[in-house]
Amino acid sequence: MGLKCGIVGLPNVGKSTLFNALSNNKAEAANFPFCTIEPNVGVVLVPDERLNVLSRLVNPKKIVPTTFEFVDIAGLIKGASQSEDIGRGSKFLSHIREVDAIAHVIRCFDDDNIVHVHNQVNPVYDKEVIDTELQFKDLESVDRKIGKVERTAKSGDAKAKKELTSLLKFKQALQEGKNARSVEADEEDLKAVYDLQLLTIKPVIYVANVDEANALNGNKHVEALRALVKNEGTQVIIVCAAIESQIAELESLDDRKAFLAEYGLKESGLEKLIQATYTLLDLITYFTAGEVEVRAWTIHKGWKAPQAAGVIHSDFERGFIRAEVIKIPDYDKYKTEAGCREAGKLAIEGKEYVVEDGDVMHFRFNV
Repeated sequence: MGLKCGIVGLPNVGKSTLFNALSNNKAEAANFPFCTIEPNVGVVLVPDERLNVLSRLVNPKKIVPTTFEFVDIAGLIKGASQSEDIGRGSKFLSHIREVDAIAHVIRCFDDDNIVHVHNQVNPVYDKEVIDTELQFKDLESVDRKIGKVERTAKSGDAKAKKELTSLLKFKQALQEGKNARSVEADEEDLKAVYDLQLLTIKPVIYVANVDEANALNGNKHVEALRALVKNEGTQVIIVCAAIESQIAELESLDDRKAFLAEYGLKESGLEKLIQATYTLLDLITYFTAGEVEVRAWTIHKGWKAPQAAGVIHSDFERGFIRAEVIKIPDYDKYKTEAGCREAGKLAIEGKEYVVEDGDVMHFRFNV
């Protein structure tokens, strides 16, 4: 399953610079609003050391990591969701509906040479501007559906009445300046707004873009942002887009590690962002390993073996018989599949087996 993360933020917060560094796809990083009108899409390979472990053991013809898709969505300014005069700014809103999660990049660095669209570095205000624009657009969507459902509800339709109650719950929250994800919603409530693809119901990660001097521990701007979102149940990750840009120019993994070490960092911003997104969306990775290829597959945590097999091909799920499962530490210890089998470390699992992160799996099926 492909994962798509939309990168949003005000102009000049380092959003496109970060995107370029993460994907090596050179979007024009201009010093003015709306330099990225159409969303740039970059597909990056998800780094996973476990692939290297399996590759050493199996010696396959190729290694296939799972992928992570970034969508650089145009920067917007205050009022973009409502004003036709700056309609180009609102054009980005439809693109957000297509992503699984949102990475909200917020400027947490001071630099007089890079103008701020609101003439001040204030991450709290910046977050509120983006939230407000998305909330207005969601409110518009909810109101439009309420107008349709209300007519049916007034005729006495019980299903429509329930749906209207759910829609009004979301409308109230949005009118109060709250995001849709903050609503205490049950299954029926979520079903009522599912077709609307609300922007503020999508899970979000806050990316605090700092300068090089604060790449390790952050600064007062980061702390202000953390304090603001502490009750949202999400993460604030510190990234320095300038450092990421320099890392992107290095081809050797050893060179990249050495460069990060100069700043006291153990992992890149890309790795931190991917890990945070996997946690946010409850995703895990399992592997298939053979002479032809070693491949990583992304699935949702809690999926059972047939569902996981279906990611490879629908026939695998439809005709699932069993799964042979080896844990990577056991594979590394006993070196071969035969060695794991002899040591009793190759498990035969049925349809009710819940796949775990890092499982090496071989599926038996018949269609």
